Amino acid sequence: MPDNHLAASPKAMITRGGLSHGTGKSAKNLIRIRFGMQPGLRRPDAGIAMGGADTPPLVLHHGVCGFGDFQIGRLSLAYFQGIDRALLDRGFSMINTRVHPTAGIATRAMQLKEQVLANLDRNGMSGQRVLIVAHSMGGLDARYMISKLGMADHVAALLTVTTPHRGSPYADWIVRNVGRRLRGFRLMDFLKIDVQAANDLTTSACRRFNEEVPDSPSAKYFSISAARPRHLVPAFALHCHKIVSDAEGDNDSLVSVKSSTWGTHLGVWPADHWHTINKRFVVELKNPTGDIAPYYVRAVEHVAVALNAGPE
Repeated sequence: MPDNHLAASPKAMITRGGLSHGTGKSAKNLIRIRFGMQPGLRRPDAGIAMGGADTPPLVLHHGVCGFGDFQIGRLSLAYFQGIDRALLDRGFSMINTRVHPTAGIATRAMQLKEQVLANLDRNGMSGQRVLIVAHSMGGLDARYMISKLGMADHVAALLTVTTPHRGSPYADWIVRNVGRRLRGFRLMDFLKIDVQAANDLTTSACRRFNEEVPDSPSAKYFSISAARPRHLVPAFALHCHKIVSDAEGDNDSLVSVKSSTWGTHLGVWPADHWHTINKRFVVELKNPTGDIAPYYVRAVEHVAVALNAGPE
């Protein structure tokens, strides 16, 4: 059953202890690390209690067309905008990944495995299991990595956020119309650009994926969905929202609640797909969701408690 309080306003969590912030000096150090082009492990600021003695390091893994943290001059941009900072403030150490933005699941999963193992080894944590927090397609990468690439013993839990576990009707539309009818795939082949992700995210491909990629009994699986009514999504997302809505009902403009539910379902966030990584394109006037970072903190803490509680 969904844990509905996780989908509600995060005010209760903030009141319970508040988001802890480091000193100015620590913030500068974090920003310096954050701008690094290479994915790597980041630790909480000194003086902030860890999420728990047995809490594994987090792996923040991006979705399709995603990227790691980077900067151009003084301008910085992060995929998990403000979310990583909030989790660090709560005492979690983490690894930020950067894999091919549009390659298929198998390619991205191998890159994910390499980065997780390399970062754990580099930081003297090679025997440590991780808690993966994966957004969108990243959740499929993680499931493949755990099941098919010998990583089951390295992952304590997977928390997916609006991942299309059963595919997306919009991916079906893209493949059918842009990829084939308009010959977009032929152009990408000519330019030698790997866009296998589009095919891997269709409903038929994900149906086969779920048959061939079973969950590991040694890891725990959690999921979060998101949904917005059509009048509250960005103008550029109206078309895809309608396609997904007509096919599967409530959705975040790209992924339906039905498709994103996997394992223990922790609820439905009131946000569109981009808002779930703090990219906000809609002015919220009534009952605003606002900063999504506290929702992540609440969900990760819920998973951490479940892990520390041991087998059910």
